Amino acid sequence: MEINWIVVSIVIICVLILIVFLIRKNQKDKKEYTHFLNNDFKKAKEEESDLNDDAY
Repeated sequence: MEINWIVVSIVIICVLILIVFLIRKNQKDKKEYTHFLNNDFKKAKEEESDLNDDAY
């Protein structure tokens, strides 16, 4: 039984293309999620601390 090198090479090329696609997609999603976490929040109102009060 002989190895069909054409079929093996096509499968390897398809697997490599899939891996490259998944890595690029993951990097894009990571960048978008990081941006979401860093910028999409409501800022809390800054309240004066008790250290500035004169009534201890």
